[in-house]
Amino acid sequence: MKLISWNVNGLRACVKKGFLDYFREVNADIFSVQETKLQEGQIELELEGYHQYWNYAVKKGYSGTAIFSKVEPMNVQYGLGMEEHDQEGRVITLEFEKFYLVNVYTPNSKRDLARLGYRIRWEDDFRDYLTELEGQKPVILCGDLNVAHAEIDVKNAKSNRGNSGFTDEERGKLSVLLQTGFVDSFRYLYPEQEDVFTWWSYMNKVRERNIGWRIDYFIVSNQLKALIEDAEIHCDTLGSDHCPVALKLNI
Repeated sequence: MKLISWNVNGLRACVKKGFLDYFREVNADIFSVQETKLQEGQIELELEGYHQYWNYAVKKGYSGTAIFSKVEPMNVQYGLGMEEHDQEGRVITLEFEKFYLVNVYTPNSKRDLARLGYRIRWEDDFRDYLTELEGQKPVILCGDLNVAHAEIDVKNAKSNRGNSGFTDEERGKLSVLLQTGFVDSFRYLYPEQEDVFTWWSYMNKVRERNIGWRIDYFIVSNQLKALIEDAEIHCDTLGSDHCPVALKLNI
């Protein structure tokens, strides 16, 4: 099974930059996107052979997630079932026979960390949600987690220490999640691989010089880690300030 996750930073804009070419070429079984930035009816995608699931933010042009799946799931849930967290279209959960797939666009703490307090509440509630699912069947979590976990995941770790997405609090919450029975698929296979990132600032030539962060993930239940065939980062794929990440799973 091939799974893809991509923060498209505006799906309508990304479609104009080759999204559909990549979508068809990669031929994923499940393709998850984050930061769609649109409302219902603002785009019509002809994706033959795929079931489409969309979660829109209440605020127009903001956040939003979608999943395109060849296999029809048994059940679909939008959000966490908590009003505080479910206004921004950030989570879609598909239940399949052997696993849950959770697509997430984690809230950003903002440059001045104005939203860090909310972010920490989100992290605790989201982890509880994942743990509850995991008690029923294995979980595959994908998406933009808006945090670089370790220093190896940021080009300039020392100068970024304490910045949004690289605070001790955010990194610590991801550590807690991994300690509760989950594994970062890319680091599981490539624990020491450096200079591999999934997001780059739009500032001049930052991406060309590969000054980036790895903040997009496939994280799976420990019981699935032996089934991981590969975890890829498609850093040459353009169309967004993020690149797609892939998981190949023998399931």
